Amino acid sequence: MGFWKETIQIVKENDPAARGTLDILLNYPGVKALAAHKWSHFLYKKRLFILANINAQIWRFFTQIEIHPGAQIANGVFIDHGGGLVIGETAIVEKGVLLYHGVTLGGTGRDEGHRHPIIRQNALISAHSQIIGPIEIGRDAKIGAGAVVNKNIPDGATVVGIPGRVVKIYGKRIG
Repeated sequence: MGFWKETIQIVKENDPAARGTLDILLNYPGVKALAAHKWSHFLYKKRLFILANINAQIWRFFTQIEIHPGAQIANGVFIDHGGGLVIGETAIVEKGVLLYHGVTLGGTGRDEGHRHPIIRQNALISAHSQIIGPIEIGRDAKIGAGAVVNKNIPDGATVVGIPGRVVKIYGKRIG
């Protein structure tokens, strides 16, 4: 499947307010931001950094979603609402990930090389969560609203709080 088909499919699967393909294409800022990112990322890989950043900033203005052109984002990712969302340069976001408004996939400012999070397949990152540093959020993990996470999170974990702490793994309470 391609970008458009996978993106429309994940929106329809996860947003009961979606009223069809045309509605999604015209009215979902996350879809627009991800589509624009595909072009920015292409330019970035061709080392056309200034053009890549200009495109990213234009779409940041229109969508209020900031995605660095260097970020690697798979097809089939859903950014719901999206306002205030930031994805850093070395972040990796895999297929099936849901990101809500106010989320930051950021760096600490102290790391070199890979310095942003990896978000594994089908993870859910709730509103205003801050995922900071070169860490990994496991497959099927759920990060609660407002959590601040700066450590690796295992597959299937549910994380809440500041600092983020694992309270469940695949639905079973721990601790």
